[in-house]
Amino acid sequence: MLAGMSAIALTDHWISPEEYLRGELRSETRHEYACGKVFAMAGANVAHNRIALNLGSELRGHLRGTPCEAFMNDMKVRLDAGRDTWFYYPDILVACDPDDNDDYFRRSPRVIVEVLSPSTERLDTSEKFRDYQSIP
Repeated sequence: MLAGMSAIALTDHWISPEEYLRGELRSETRHEYACGKVFAMAGANVAHNRIALNLGSELRGHLRGTPCEAFMNDMKVRLDAGRDTWFYYPDILVACDPDDNDDYFRRSPRVIVEVLSPSTERLDTSEKFRDYQSIP
C-alpha cells in the first residue's frame, strides 16, 4: 500500500505484525508497516513539529474532562483488512474507546491528523487517507 512512499522497504521478505512490533521496541528509528513490509520514516522539520505541537496542545486542552485522549507522534494506528495489516504513525490521533488500550497502537481512533510536507503529501493524501477512511 505504500507505493507512493519515497522510502525503500527495509525488508525483502514478509514479516509478521508481531515481529514488526518487537522490532519497533528496539529500534531508534520509527518504521511504518504495510502488509508485511517495513518502511523507515524520515524525521520532521521545525515547521512540521511546531504545527503538530500546536494542534496537539489545543486538542489536549479541548479534550480535558472527556474520555478522549490525544496522542502525538509515537502512537501507532493499526489497521486490519482480512489478512493484511498496516501500522502508521500519524502526527496526532485522538482515541476515545476505553477498550482500545494497547500500549503501542490504537485500532479505532476518533481523529487522525497528518501534517503535510512536500515529501509526505502524496502518501498522506492518497494511500494513508484511503486506509484511514476504512476505520469505523
